[in-house]
Amino acid sequence: MPSAEGALLRGVDRAAFVVPLGARLRAAGVPVTVTALAAFTRALAAAPPADVGSLYWLARVTLVNQPHQLAAFDAVFHAVFADAVLPVDPQARRGAGTGRRDDELTPLHAPPGSAAGQADAEGLPWHTRPRVTGAADDAEDAGDASGLPELLPSAVRQFADTPFDELDAEQLALLGAWLERSLQRWPTRRSRRQQVSPHGRRVAMRETIARSRRTGWEPIRLSRSRPVQHPRRVVLLADVSRSMEAYATAYLHLLRAFARSGRAETFAFSTSLTRVTPALAQVSAEAAIGQATAQVVDRYGGTHLATSLRDLLRSRHGNAVRGAVLVVASDGWDSDPPERLVAAMERVRRRAHRIVWLNPRAGTPGFAPLVGSMAAALPFCDVFLPAHTVRAMPDVFAAVTDGTLSSRG
Repeated sequence: MPSAEGALLRGVDRAAFVVPLGARLRAAGVPVTVTALAAFTRALAAAPPADVGSLYWLARVTLVNQPHQLAAFDAVFHAVFADAVLPVDPQARRGAGTGRRDDELTPLHAPPGSAAGQADAEGLPWHTRPRVTGAADDAEDAGDASGLPELLPSAVRQFADTPFDELDAEQLALLGAWLERSLQRWPTRRSRRQQVSPHGRRVAMRETIARSRRTGWEPIRLSRSRPVQHPRRVVLLADVSRSMEAYATAYLHLLRAFARSGRAETFAFSTSLTRVTPALAQVSAEAAIGQATAQVVDRYGGTHLATSLRDLLRSRHGNAVRGAVLVVASDGWDSDPPERLVAAMERVRRRAHRIVWLNPRAGTPGFAPLVGSMAAALPFCDVFLPAHTVRAMPDVFAAVTDGTLSSRG
């Protein structure tokens, strides 16, 4: 075996190389799966590439499975290895400091503010670094690559920053499927019952005495207990009036993600209140959204937010709000007087555990809650979020589950 074989990635952590490259390919539209990344890693171990050409074919054979993906793959590969700050060859990196001019080390597309000729600690091209979760674009451009990569599917990541009112039907369907998969946690409430747990704070007397029978009735080891956690009910109301027509389908998908759990009540309102939980709980997302839309006979009409809240509290589903997390998705444009909404919100505030308000217009730069009804309802809300893009939805899930984004705190 020649000594130069495998010198291209010698000393490079294969996992640290493969995972960011996969993230770059997903961002470009190549649906690289975890299985494909594992196959690429095994191929690098079985046949270490001696040059960039061999690496190209290893990556292409293991990561690309459709002909129409080749153009995007070639573009990413060229950006990573043709315009890299330094070659990935360790010999080239060691010789980069001598015998080369500074302009030869400057990449064609180097990030602003980066020093010419500077590479990662592992010697990887800066192009392979994954996007940082929650980082601003300017921080990313500055080369700040600390943090975790975004956990968004490639198909969803393409419109992650696109407002919901600009999505087409296919993108809305992808959004609904992603929302359903992303709902992993659920809010809980503490009950009066106790359960034995090694992490409990209270001493469980009955279990401690029962265990002491093994040690001559001497309590050598203490049993501890903690309160039992039960799922907390979630109630969601979506505004489907004329002013919210562009966002109605996206928010119905959000309601369906909760309705499928069987522990949430969902309603849509315009001039009146309509319960859509049974319709949204169907297996088929298309059929669920279609049936829910058909049930709301007054959709895309006027808005009676205060009346809808009052009707909810007066209905047989009003007890579902007691101790629940109430989520209201509305822009706050209400035909009812603000005083009536204040009275309804006061009753809701006394009954609900937490109120989360989603206003897609809050994502507009310079937004201020100057609408009378929105300004009247805001003091009763625990969390106020825009929820207008895919990237804003993790904040919604966090606010519903544990209230970490409380505006009162």
